[in-house]
Amino acid sequence: MTKYRSALMKLCLVAVITALPAFLEHPALAADPDSVTVFAAASTTNALTEIGSLFGQKGMGKIVTSFASSSTLAKQIEKGAPADVFISADQEWMNYLADRKLVDKATRFNLAGNRLVLIAPADSTAKIKITPGFELAKLLGEGRLATGDPDHVPVGKYAKAALQKLGVWTDVEGKLARAADVRAALALVERGEVPFGIVYSTDAAISKKVKVVAEFPQDTYPPVVYPAAVVSGRDSATSKRFVEFLKSPDSKKVFERYGFAVP
Repeated sequence: MTKYRSALMKLCLVAVITALPAFLEHPALAADPDSVTVFAAASTTNALTEIGSLFGQKGMGKIVTSFASSSTLAKQIEKGAPADVFISADQEWMNYLADRKLVDKATRFNLAGNRLVLIAPADSTAKIKITPGFELAKLLGEGRLATGDPDHVPVGKYAKAALQKLGVWTDVEGKLARAADVRAALALVERGEVPFGIVYSTDAAISKKVKVVAEFPQDTYPPVVYPAAVVSGRDSATSKRFVEFLKSPDSKKVFERYGFAVP
């Protein structure tokens, strides 16, 4: 087994374990009427963890978080996982639940935005300008390009859209390291398992082990938007209070500090 495949299998196993429904990890909190179980896109991990702590410190309730790919979390909610609030990294997976009447449309709003960047290990000397037809495949050589699986992970879908718009998708499609979520893709680059990765700018910013070598022009991929909503049938006073707290100046400051764009 190659070094890359071994690392990817380990990361996928970690992603599966951490993405298990929160009630399996915190049965007591899941049954607590003053707690809110939040299923959120992996890229929001740092910001949402801090916001959850603020929410608790203010005596507004307890937060239980489960972070994974938006697709994984949406499927879990569809199967009955007791999430109270869902935060997706794209509109598609929120629409998936909305179409099935599994989120309260009245509570849905756009929480934050993000940007797409090309990263490399921190010691990389690569200098790249992203332009139509840029020689990404040549730069990869025998290496792979880490990003979320474009078949279902939002960051991978954004990456595919950008690479298609730039005319290089067919050159690199066979060289993808399809990660379970954006943090798994980030980890592959951090460990030097791959020479490049496509992640959100906020993920690159939280790691000292990678560097941004280029930012994708924003007109090459759909706007990265994070919608949030209360899950249908889970509209407790605490759930609604948390969603409102996400709109507060305190929460917006946290998102901005981590590099997200906020309305």
